[in-house]
Amino acid sequence: MAAGVLVGAAGIEPAKVMLQLLDWLPLVSADSGLTPVEQGVLMELRLPRVLLGAVVGGLLAVAGASYQGVFRNPLADPYLLGAAAGAGLTTTVVVVFLKGDNESMVVPAAAFAGAVGGVLLAYALGNVAGRGGGTTTLVLAGVAVTSFLTAVQTFVQQLGIEELQRIYAWILGTVDGGWERITLVIPYAAVSVAALLLHGRLLDVLSVGDDEAVSLGLNAARVRLVVLLAASLATAAAVAVSGLIGFVGIVVPHAVRRLAGGSYRIVLPLSLLGGAAFLVLADVLARTVLAPAELPIGVVTAFVGAPFFVAVLRLTKRVET
Repeated sequence: MAAGVLVGAAGIEPAKVMLQLLDWLPLVSADSGLTPVEQGVLMELRLPRVLLGAVVGGLLAVAGASYQGVFRNPLADPYLLGAAAGAGLTTTVVVVFLKGDNESMVVPAAAFAGAVGGVLLAYALGNVAGRGGGTTTLVLAGVAVTSFLTAVQTFVQQLGIEELQRIYAWILGTVDGGWERITLVIPYAAVSVAALLLHGRLLDVLSVGDDEAVSLGLNAARVRLVVLLAASLATAAAVAVSGLIGFVGIVVPHAVRRLAGGSYRIVLPLSLLGGAAFLVLADVLARTVLAPAELPIGVVTAFVGAPFFVAVLRLTKRVET
Protein backbone atom coordinates (compact mmCIF):
# COMPACT_ATOMS: atom_id res chain seq x y z
CA MET A 1 0.00 0.00 0.00
CA ALA A 2 2.92 2.34 0.65
CA ALA A 3 4.23 1.62 -2.84
CA GLY A 4 0.80 2.26 -4.30
CA VAL A 5 0.64 5.72 -2.71
CA LEU A 6 4.23 6.71 -3.51
CA VAL A 7 4.40 5.50 -7.12
CA GLY A 8 2.35 6.80 -10.02
CA ALA A 9 2.37 8.34 -13.47
CA ALA A 10 2.15 11.89 -12.08
CA GLY A 11 5.83 11.80 -11.05
CA ILE A 12 5.37 13.29 -7.57
CA GLU A 13 8.47 12.95 -5.40
CA PRO A 14 8.00 10.18 -2.79
CA ALA A 15 9.52 12.33 -0.02
CA LYS A 16 6.93 15.05 -0.67
CA VAL A 17 4.16 12.45 -0.68
CA MET A 18 5.27 11.23 2.75
CA LEU A 19 5.34 14.79 4.10
CA GLN A 20 1.86 15.46 2.72
CA LEU A 21 0.49 12.29 4.33
CA LEU A 22 1.99 13.39 7.64
CA ASP A 23 0.47 16.85 7.21
CA TRP A 24 -3.00 15.30 6.87
CA LEU A 25 -2.66 13.55 10.23
CA PRO A 26 -4.33 15.20 13.25
CA LEU A 27 -2.05 17.46 15.32
CA VAL A 28 0.77 17.16 12.75
CA SER A 29 2.02 19.96 10.53
CA ALA A 30 4.48 19.40 7.69
CA ASP A 31 5.19 21.49 4.61
CA SER A 32 5.30 19.05 1.68
CA GLY A 33 5.68 21.65 -1.04
CA LEU A 34 3.03 19.96 -3.18
CA THR A 35 0.84 22.10 -5.39
CA PRO A 36 -2.96 21.94 -4.98
CA VAL A 37 -3.13 19.87 -8.17
CA GLU A 38 -0.61 17.36 -6.83
CA GLN A 39 -2.48 17.20 -3.52
CA GLY A 40 -5.66 16.48 -5.48
CA VAL A 41 -3.94 13.67 -7.38
CA LEU A 42 -2.82 12.15 -4.10
CA MET A 43 -6.12 12.50 -2.24
CA GLU A 44 -8.63 11.89 -5.02
CA LEU A 45 -6.78 9.40 -7.22
CA ARG A 46 -3.99 7.49 -5.49
CA LEU A 47 -5.33 7.04 -1.95
CA PRO A 48 -8.83 5.81 -2.87
CA ARG A 49 -7.37 3.58 -5.57
CA VAL A 50 -4.95 1.93 -3.15
CA LEU A 51 -7.63 1.47 -0.50
CA LEU A 52 -10.16 0.06 -2.98
CA GLY A 53 -7.53 -2.31 -4.37
CA ALA A 54 -6.69 -3.51 -0.88
CA VAL A 55 -10.35 -4.09 0.01
CA VAL A 56 -11.17 -5.88 -3.25
CA GLY A 57 -8.02 -8.02 -3.18
CA GLY A 58 -8.62 -9.01 0.42
CA LEU A 59 -12.25 -9.91 -0.25
CA LEU A 60 -11.45 -12.06 -3.29
CA ALA A 61 -8.62 -13.88 -1.51
CA VAL A 62 -10.51 -14.62 1.70
CA ALA A 63 -13.57 -15.70 -0.32
CA GLY A 64 -11.40 -18.00 -2.41
CA ALA A 65 -9.84 -19.57 0.68
CA SER A 66 -13.31 -20.08 2.16
CA TYR A 67 -14.66 -21.73 -0.98
CA GLN A 68 -11.65 -24.03 -1.02
CA GLY A 69 -12.34 -24.98 2.58
CA VAL A 70 -16.04 -25.64 2.01
CA PHE A 71 -15.54 -27.71 -1.14
CA ARG A 72 -12.25 -29.24 0.05
CA ASN A 73 -10.89 -28.40 -3.40
CA PRO A 74 -7.81 -26.19 -3.90
CA LEU A 75 -9.06 -25.21 -7.38
CA ALA A 76 -12.23 -23.56 -6.07
CA ASP A 77 -12.35 -19.80 -6.62
CA PRO A 78 -14.70 -16.93 -5.72
CA TYR A 79 -16.51 -17.14 -9.07
CA LEU A 80 -17.29 -20.86 -8.80
CA LEU A 81 -21.04 -20.57 -8.18
CA GLY A 82 -22.00 -18.13 -10.90
CA ALA A 83 -21.20 -14.80 -9.24
CA ALA A 84 -19.07 -13.62 -12.16
CA ALA A 85 -21.56 -14.71 -14.79
CA GLY A 86 -24.49 -13.10 -12.97
CA ALA A 87 -22.62 -9.84 -12.50
CA GLY A 88 -21.45 -9.89 -16.10
CA LEU A 89 -25.01 -10.34 -17.37
CA THR A 90 -26.59 -7.56 -15.32
CA THR A 91 -23.74 -5.17 -16.07
CA THR A 92 -24.00 -5.89 -19.79
CA VAL A 93 -27.75 -5.24 -19.68
CA VAL A 94 -27.17 -1.89 -17.95
CA VAL A 95 -24.41 -0.80 -20.35
CA VAL A 96 -26.38 -1.79 -23.46
CA PHE A 97 -29.81 -0.46 -22.51
CA LEU A 98 -29.09 2.40 -20.09
CA LYS A 99 -27.15 5.35 -21.45
CA GLY A 100 -25.67 8.48 -19.95
CA ASP A 101 -24.70 9.33 -16.38
CA ASN A 102 -27.26 6.99 -14.88
CA GLU A 103 -25.30 4.05 -16.23
CA SER A 104 -22.24 4.61 -14.04
CA MET A 105 -24.46 5.00 -10.99
CA VAL A 106 -26.41 1.81 -11.64
CA VAL A 107 -23.55 -0.51 -12.68
CA PRO A 108 -22.28 -1.32 -9.13
CA ALA A 109 -25.80 -2.07 -7.87
CA ALA A 110 -26.59 -4.14 -10.96
CA ALA A 111 -23.33 -6.10 -10.67
CA PHE A 112 -23.95 -6.78 -6.99
CA ALA A 113 -27.51 -7.95 -7.63
CA GLY A 114 -26.38 -10.12 -10.53
CA ALA A 115 -23.59 -11.75 -8.51
CA VAL A 116 -25.92 -12.54 -5.60
CA GLY A 117 -28.61 -13.73 -8.01
CA GLY A 118 -26.20 -16.06 -9.80
CA VAL A 119 -25.11 -17.68 -6.53
CA LEU A 120 -28.69 -18.04 -5.27
CA LEU A 121 -29.74 -19.59 -8.59
CA ALA A 122 -26.87 -22.09 -8.41
CA TYR A 123 -27.73 -22.96 -4.81
CA ALA A 124 -31.43 -23.42 -5.64
CA LEU A 125 -30.59 -25.57 -8.66
CA GLY A 126 -28.22 -27.66 -6.56
CA ASN A 127 -30.97 -28.31 -4.00
CA VAL A 128 -33.52 -29.21 -6.67
CA ALA A 129 -31.10 -31.47 -8.55
CA GLY A 130 -30.39 -33.63 -5.54
CA ARG A 131 -30.19 -32.98 -1.86
CA GLY A 132 -27.85 -35.88 -1.32
CA GLY A 133 -25.29 -34.67 -3.81
CA GLY A 134 -23.54 -32.34 -1.38
CA THR A 135 -20.79 -30.08 -2.64
CA THR A 136 -20.41 -31.96 -5.93
CA THR A 137 -24.00 -31.20 -6.94
CA LEU A 138 -23.55 -27.57 -5.95
CA VAL A 139 -20.41 -27.23 -8.07
CA LEU A 140 -22.15 -28.78 -11.08
CA ALA A 141 -25.08 -26.43 -10.56
CA GLY A 142 -22.65 -23.50 -10.51
CA VAL A 143 -21.13 -24.66 -13.81
CA ALA A 144 -24.58 -24.97 -15.39
CA VAL A 145 -25.71 -21.54 -14.17
CA THR A 146 -22.45 -19.94 -15.33
CA SER A 147 -22.82 -21.43 -18.81
CA PHE A 148 -26.44 -20.31 -19.12
CA LEU A 149 -25.87 -16.75 -17.85
CA THR A 150 -22.78 -16.36 -20.03
CA ALA A 151 -24.81 -17.40 -23.07
CA VAL A 152 -27.48 -14.83 -22.25
CA GLN A 153 -24.78 -12.18 -21.75
CA THR A 154 -23.32 -12.98 -25.19
CA PHE A 155 -26.78 -12.56 -26.73
CA VAL A 156 -27.28 -9.19 -25.04
CA GLN A 157 -23.85 -8.05 -26.22
CA GLN A 158 -24.89 -8.68 -29.81
CA LEU A 159 -27.75 -6.21 -29.29
CA GLY A 160 -25.25 -3.47 -28.43
CA ILE A 161 -22.10 -4.08 -30.46
CA GLU A 162 -21.06 -0.44 -30.10
CA GLU A 163 -20.84 -0.87 -26.32
CA LEU A 164 -18.45 -3.85 -26.37
CA GLN A 165 -15.41 -1.77 -25.43
CA ARG A 166 -17.01 -0.56 -22.21
CA ILE A 167 -18.31 -4.03 -21.39
CA TYR A 168 -14.88 -5.61 -21.80
CA ALA A 169 -13.25 -2.78 -19.86
CA TRP A 170 -15.48 -3.72 -16.92
CA ILE A 171 -14.86 -7.45 -17.40
CA LEU A 172 -11.08 -6.89 -17.24
CA GLY A 173 -11.47 -5.11 -13.91
CA THR A 174 -10.48 -1.79 -12.36
CA VAL A 175 -9.95 -0.33 -8.90
CA ASP A 176 -10.26 3.26 -10.09
CA GLY A 177 -13.55 4.01 -8.39
CA GLY A 178 -12.97 6.88 -5.98
CA TRP A 179 -14.13 7.29 -2.40
CA GLU A 180 -17.76 6.60 -3.34
CA ARG A 181 -17.08 2.97 -4.19
CA ILE A 182 -15.05 2.47 -1.04
CA THR A 183 -18.00 3.75 0.98
CA LEU A 184 -20.28 1.43 -0.98
CA VAL A 185 -18.26 -1.74 -0.39
CA ILE A 186 -17.10 -1.29 3.23
CA PRO A 187 -20.34 -2.40 5.01
CA TYR A 188 -20.59 -5.63 2.97
CA ALA A 189 -16.88 -6.25 3.36
CA ALA A 190 -17.03 -5.87 7.14
CA VAL A 191 -19.96 -8.26 7.56
CA SER A 192 -18.66 -10.95 5.20
CA VAL A 193 -15.06 -10.86 6.45
CA ALA A 194 -16.15 -11.01 10.10
CA ALA A 195 -18.38 -14.03 9.38
CA LEU A 196 -15.62 -15.86 7.49
CA LEU A 197 -12.91 -15.21 10.07
CA LEU A 198 -15.18 -16.45 12.85
CA HIS A 199 -15.64 -19.74 10.97
CA GLY A 200 -11.94 -20.51 10.54
CA ARG A 201 -11.86 -23.12 13.31
CA LEU A 202 -15.08 -24.72 12.03
CA LEU A 203 -13.61 -25.00 8.53
CA ASP A 204 -10.67 -26.87 10.08
CA VAL A 205 -13.14 -29.35 11.57
CA LEU A 206 -15.07 -29.56 8.31
CA SER A 207 -11.88 -30.40 6.42
CA VAL A 208 -11.74 -33.86 8.01
CA GLY A 209 -15.03 -34.83 6.33
CA ASP A 210 -18.73 -34.42 7.07
CA ASP A 211 -19.11 -37.68 8.99
CA GLU A 212 -16.21 -36.96 11.29
CA ALA A 213 -17.35 -33.36 11.74
CA VAL A 214 -20.86 -34.49 12.72
CA SER A 215 -19.39 -36.96 15.18
CA LEU A 216 -17.57 -34.03 16.78
CA GLY A 217 -20.87 -32.19 17.20
CA LEU A 218 -20.60 -29.86 14.20
CA ASN A 219 -23.62 -29.06 12.05
CA ALA A 220 -21.75 -29.40 8.75
CA ALA A 221 -24.65 -28.30 6.54
CA ARG A 222 -25.22 -25.10 8.51
CA VAL A 223 -21.52 -24.20 8.59
CA ARG A 224 -21.23 -24.80 4.85
CA LEU A 225 -24.28 -22.64 4.14
CA VAL A 226 -23.10 -19.73 6.31
CA VAL A 227 -19.61 -19.78 4.83
CA LEU A 228 -20.96 -19.99 1.28
CA LEU A 229 -23.29 -17.06 1.89
CA ALA A 230 -20.55 -14.94 3.48
CA ALA A 231 -18.01 -15.79 0.77
CA SER A 232 -20.58 -15.08 -1.94
CA LEU A 233 -21.41 -11.73 -0.31
CA ALA A 234 -17.71 -10.85 -0.26
CA THR A 235 -17.38 -11.84 -3.92
CA ALA A 236 -20.47 -9.89 -4.94
CA ALA A 237 -19.26 -6.77 -3.13
CA ALA A 238 -15.83 -6.99 -4.79
CA VAL A 239 -17.29 -7.57 -8.24
CA ALA A 240 -19.75 -4.70 -7.85
CA VAL A 241 -17.01 -2.09 -7.42
CA SER A 242 -14.15 -3.56 -9.46
CA GLY A 243 -15.46 -5.81 -12.22
CA LEU A 244 -14.05 -9.30 -12.75
CA ILE A 245 -10.47 -9.72 -11.52
CA GLY A 246 -9.19 -13.26 -11.79
CA PHE A 247 -6.59 -15.44 -10.05
CA VAL A 248 -6.52 -13.53 -6.75
CA GLY A 249 -8.82 -16.02 -5.05
CA ILE A 250 -6.77 -19.02 -6.20
CA VAL A 251 -3.16 -17.86 -6.10
CA VAL A 252 -3.11 -16.04 -2.77
CA PRO A 253 -4.60 -18.86 -0.60
CA HIS A 254 -2.16 -21.33 -2.22
CA ALA A 255 0.79 -19.10 -1.39
CA VAL A 256 -0.45 -18.62 2.16
CA ARG A 257 -0.80 -22.37 2.73
CA ARG A 258 2.77 -22.95 1.57
CA LEU A 259 4.08 -20.28 3.91
CA ALA A 260 1.89 -20.77 6.98
CA GLY A 261 0.32 -24.25 6.87
CA GLY A 262 -3.20 -25.45 6.20
CA SER A 263 -5.17 -24.33 9.26
CA TYR A 264 -7.98 -22.01 8.20
CA ARG A 265 -7.64 -20.07 11.43
CA ILE A 266 -4.36 -18.85 9.90
CA VAL A 267 -5.12 -19.15 6.18
CA LEU A 268 -8.18 -16.86 6.24
CA PRO A 269 -6.66 -13.76 7.91
CA LEU A 270 -3.39 -14.12 6.00
CA SER A 271 -5.28 -14.54 2.73
CA LEU A 272 -7.10 -11.30 3.55
CA LEU A 273 -3.81 -9.46 3.97
CA GLY A 274 -2.05 -11.26 1.11
CA GLY A 275 -4.89 -10.58 -1.30
CA ALA A 276 -4.82 -6.88 -0.41
CA ALA A 277 -1.07 -6.69 -0.98
CA PHE A 278 -1.23 -8.72 -4.21
CA LEU A 279 -3.90 -6.59 -5.87
CA VAL A 280 -2.39 -3.26 -4.80
CA LEU A 281 0.95 -4.36 -6.24
CA ALA A 282 -0.76 -5.52 -9.43
CA ASP A 283 -2.41 -2.10 -9.70
CA VAL A 284 0.97 -0.37 -9.27
CA LEU A 285 2.25 -2.40 -12.22
CA ALA A 286 -0.88 -1.63 -14.24
CA ARG A 287 -0.38 2.11 -13.68
CA THR A 288 3.37 2.28 -14.32
CA VAL A 289 4.38 -0.32 -16.92
CA LEU A 290 2.95 1.65 -19.85
CA ALA A 291 2.62 5.05 -18.14
CA PRO A 292 0.88 7.36 -18.86
CA ALA A 293 -1.27 4.65 -20.46
CA GLU A 294 -2.78 2.06 -18.14
CA LEU A 295 -3.21 -1.71 -18.35
CA PRO A 296 -6.42 -3.35 -17.11
CA ILE A 297 -5.66 -4.79 -13.71
CA GLY A 298 -7.22 -8.12 -14.70
CA VAL A 299 -4.57 -8.48 -17.39
CA VAL A 300 -1.80 -7.93 -14.83
CA THR A 301 -3.22 -10.45 -12.36
CA ALA A 302 -3.52 -12.99 -15.17
CA PHE A 303 0.08 -12.42 -16.30
CA VAL A 304 1.35 -12.81 -12.74
CA GLY A 305 -1.18 -15.33 -11.47
CA ALA A 306 -1.27 -17.89 -14.27
CA PRO A 307 2.47 -18.79 -14.24
CA PHE A 308 2.47 -18.75 -10.43
CA PHE A 309 -0.53 -21.07 -10.35
CA VAL A 310 1.15 -23.49 -12.79
CA ALA A 311 4.26 -23.47 -10.60
CA VAL A 312 2.17 -24.22 -7.51
CA LEU A 313 0.47 -27.14 -9.26
CA ARG A 314 3.85 -28.58 -10.30
CA LEU A 315 5.20 -28.29 -6.78
CA THR A 316 2.05 -29.87 -5.37
CA LYS A 317 2.30 -32.79 -7.79
CA ARG A 318 5.97 -33.25 -6.93
CA VAL A 319 5.19 -33.35 -3.20
CA GLU A 320 2.37 -35.88 -3.72
CA THR A 321 4.65 -38.07 -5.85
